[in-house]
Amino acid sequence: MTESTFFRSEEMSLIQLYIPAEVAQPTVSELGELGLVQFRDLNPDVNAFQRAFVGEIRRFDEMERQLRFFTSQIEKAEIPVRPTHPSVYMSRARSRQELDDLEERLSEHENRLLQMNNSHETMQRRYLELVELKHVLRETSDFFQEAASHQEDIRQSFDEPTAPLLDDLEAQAGPSDGRDHGLNLGNVTGVIPRHKMQTFERILWRSLRGNLYMNTAEIEEPVIDPSTDLVVEKNVFIIFAHGREILAKIRKISESLGATLYSIDPTADRRREALLDVVRHIEEFNSVLVNTTQTRRQELMRISENLTAWMTIVKKEKATYHTMNHFNYDVNRKCLIAEGWCPTNEINTIQTALRGVTERSGSMVPSILNELRTHKEPPTYHKTNKFTAGFQAIVDAYGMARYREVNPGLFTIISFPFLFAVMFGDVGHGILVLLAGIYLVLNERKLASVDGEMFQMVYGGRYIVLLMGAFSIFTGMMYNDIFSRALPWFQTGWDFEIPEDYIEGVIVAKPNGHTYLFGIDYAWHGTENYLLFTNSYKMKMSIVLGVIHMSFGICMIYYNAKFFRKPIDIIGGFIPQMMFMQCLFGYLVMMITYKWTVDWFATDSAGHSLRNSPPSLLNTMIYMFLSPGSVNPEDKLYSGQAFVQGFLVLIAIICIPWMLFLKPYYLKYEHNKARAMGYHQPSENHVRISTDSNQSDEAGGAVVAEDVEHEEEFEFSEELIHQVIHTIDFCLGCISNTASYLRLWALSLAHAQLSEVLWSMTLGTAWKFSGGIGAIMTIIMFSLWFSLTIFILIGMEGLSAFLHALRLHWVEFNNKFYQATGYPFEPFSFAAVLSEKDA
Repeated sequence: MTESTFFRSEEMSLIQLYIPAEVAQPTVSELGELGLVQFRDLNPDVNAFQRAFVGEIRRFDEMERQLRFFTSQIEKAEIPVRPTHPSVYMSRARSRQELDDLEERLSEHENRLLQMNNSHETMQRRYLELVELKHVLRETSDFFQEAASHQEDIRQSFDEPTAPLLDDLEAQAGPSDGRDHGLNLGNVTGVIPRHKMQTFERILWRSLRGNLYMNTAEIEEPVIDPSTDLVVEKNVFIIFAHGREILAKIRKISESLGATLYSIDPTADRRREALLDVVRHIEEFNSVLVNTTQTRRQELMRISENLTAWMTIVKKEKATYHTMNHFNYDVNRKCLIAEGWCPTNEINTIQTALRGVTERSGSMVPSILNELRTHKEPPTYHKTNKFTAGFQAIVDAYGMARYREVNPGLFTIISFPFLFAVMFGDVGHGILVLLAGIYLVLNERKLASVDGEMFQMVYGGRYIVLLMGAFSIFTGMMYNDIFSRALPWFQTGWDFEIPEDYIEGVIVAKPNGHTYLFGIDYAWHGTENYLLFTNSYKMKMSIVLGVIHMSFGICMIYYNAKFFRKPIDIIGGFIPQMMFMQCLFGYLVMMITYKWTVDWFATDSAGHSLRNSPPSLLNTMIYMFLSPGSVNPEDKLYSGQAFVQGFLVLIAIICIPWMLFLKPYYLKYEHNKARAMGYHQPSENHVRISTDSNQSDEAGGAVVAEDVEHEEEFEFSEELIHQVIHTIDFCLGCISNTASYLRLWALSLAHAQLSEVLWSMTLGTAWKFSGGIGAIMTIIMFSLWFSLTIFILIGMEGLSAFLHALRLHWVEFNNKFYQATGYPFEPFSFAAVLSEKDA
């Protein structure tokens, strides 16, 4: 048993399970609770609808549909669902009788609910019709009176095609006895949605050429549509016209626009009796609707008490049978045969769980677990906790590690927040980020249920935020920056001697013999050459950090080669790559360090300079290749420099063919040696079959019928081309990747300058005023400064630094050793099944 570490993925084993058919369902359910086995599909060529347990899966699909229906009805009724106790998620597997009872219970609830819904909707529609009819009867009495008093005008509208649709007949109201005189008029009465009213009038005008009289009134009472449960604003309308064809056309137009038509008796007494009858029916329907709604709500409340538990049971059972469809069924042994990957360290845990299921079920035949030997590549499984999960997610987003190769996630825990902080370094901003991280960590249980994709991304990286804030405080102290201001942490090493007659001009600081203990001396802040100094300092620091980071990545090649027992990767990969990197850029780091440690302005007792002016390292690196073995005396850094540089260039040039040819020719030699000894490539149709040695029946205990992943035929030309590409990529990448680390300098400079500009334009401006105006300006400008600090300097600049740190890890660091060609370990786990949201 190997020790579990975060340095490499867990050691995996391919296991084979013989599960008796009578305990298959509880056994697979128990393995789902453990979440330690990734089952392989042993029936890849079998259609999903032809598998053994497709009937059970359809059954649970139907139960799941019923539960989704209950959920939608409960949410519609705004009834709270009782939260499920965590113990339900670890509940035992249900027996067949219990599942049958649950299915019957769900069907009964669904039938009752559908019946109540249909009854409720029918009554609501009838109630809506009665309410509309009530308003129609109330409003049309006035309409009939107005129409009767203006029959002469209506007659003229038939004789004059140019007469308007509505001739403001309401303004000419007169006495009427409620009867029609001299002209036999028909009418169409109904209710139409208010937003369609204008369209309705326009269509009637153009279709009938104004040969009608129309009046409308708004219904003030809110009308609820039973099909959508939305409030709809409606209008009552009545249209008087002459002729059956015209009236039929009006009815068709009304119905096409969604109007509801009602027949109204022209006699006033009968309309009055109908109105009283409608009001009485509305009162009766009101009481019936209240009782029906209450009964339906009680039914939904009973369902809501167990809804989450039922959903959990159904999802788990469905996932169990879906997994069992991946197994083979041995007819002779009457058992299911499964294969899957699991962590080697957890095999004992799985065996204990299998024995527990056998004992609880009372079965006489136990489940059998065998560990198989295979050449297939196992899945990659990194055991993480809530602290390391966020950092591992950063690495997995680049690519899943190959099985057992070095995991960059371990180093990312420190290197990622540190490189972020190099670009974001500010004590004040770091404290704000740290406080945000502390809040997320202390309230992680409460915040875990908060929805929102963006928030969940931040919440998942809460420990990353915490460390980014802590490292930003550290680098901020190194830069001596707190909201772009400097703090005198320690005694300064410089003194500014201001003469008494000083008016204006440049004052040069003089060293006082002290050395500032930590970071940049605060005396540099505010000086004219501060930006020049920090530019040089941060630029060289970025190169040093970049070379160290990449060199560390190259070192991981050695650990991978040693673990996988590939000495050629050490001799033909690690050694020449490390020598090439150190001969060029390691030498550059040495020159930077040496240049920092030398006092270039030291003088002798006579006041003459002991050394020449400090040389440009960029020119030194350029002429190191253009003229190897010679150095301009004015650019000389140390004695013997010409020989050292020529020797380093020679070694770097030798490393290129070393990387290019050694590995391909070594692999060709090994291949020819293996062929000479009689080894050959496995055939393409070779099949691995696992059999039971105690059985020699017709089936032969065959378990797996899957082609072995045979190695590709060795092609020297392909290997040589691959190595050429890799060598060119590495050599050019050393230059481009080193330059890429200059983003540490660029973003750090941009962050510091933006913070300085924001301070000077807000609080710096406010503090120029005094008295009451100064106090008011300070309050206003502080609010503005704090808001912009949060949204720009921490939000936008923090995101920018995060993305650049991500790129440095993915491109500059990972490509030195990280192959990322693996596939993730995705075990059958109820926790994962229940955490998935419904599509």
